[in-house]
Amino acid sequence: MDMKSRDRVTLLSPSEIDCMRRAGRAASDMLHHVGSCAKAGVTTQELDDIAVAWTKERGYTNGPLGYPGGPGSFTRSICTSVNEVVCHGIPSTKQKLKDGDIINIDVSPIVDGWYGDTSRTFFVGTPAPHAKKLVDVTEECLRRGIASVKDGGRVGDIGKAIEEYAHEQGFSGVIRAFVGHGVGRTFHTAPQIPHYYRGRGERLEKGMVFTIEPMINAGRFETQTLSDGWTAVTIDKKLSAQFEHTIAITHKGVEILTVREGHTW
Repeated sequence: MDMKSRDRVTLLSPSEIDCMRRAGRAASDMLHHVGSCAKAGVTTQELDDIAVAWTKERGYTNGPLGYPGGPGSFTRSICTSVNEVVCHGIPSTKQKLKDGDIINIDVSPIVDGWYGDTSRTFFVGTPAPHAKKLVDVTEECLRRGIASVKDGGRVGDIGKAIEEYAHEQGFSGVIRAFVGHGVGRTFHTAPQIPHYYRGRGERLEKGMVFTIEPMINAGRFETQTLSDGWTAVTIDKKLSAQFEHTIAITHKGVEILTVREGHTW
């Protein structure tokens, strides 16, 4: 997401982080469920319908629905970003998935007033080798970004780790227009988490909860937003991939909140 830096960082208490664990677990389970339905012939609107049914059954709501921005609020409950769409893709009955597509599904259920937030890029059928490499590298960028986080570290450590690995793998298209963000009872708040290095940034400390969500393009890093005011696409129409986790810095270390039970990633 893109945001202004006027917000102040809110440090969460252990009990508040426990609330975020429940929201994060719900988000990971929701993403797994919706992602398993991303198959050739399915429309992105059908994926949104599946997401709505999943949250309704559990008494949750969805953060993206009605979120203000662009020329009007967001009209769907999840984001579905296919191929050259970088982020904020709007589900549509006209968009049917095809074999070889890649799709980022971004979910944000609200559980008892707390926002879970996670995304990943899925393959539809069999990916082309260049698409598979892009997706694999982007996922590893997220791993390395998370591994760089520590109490007393700097926000800039995250972008540095992501950018260096992406460049090593031949991808210079590390998105600059959108960043990770603080999350809790508010969907998007401080701190901003750039995925490229733009200086050391503010100090990381216990109680911080935020997303890391690198978006890596196969070509140039620049993006443009379509006339709907939401859908961001690569400027050269080449593929883009994204992975996102919500993490917390606790007295025990760094914890990924958006993993499924029994999993470490």
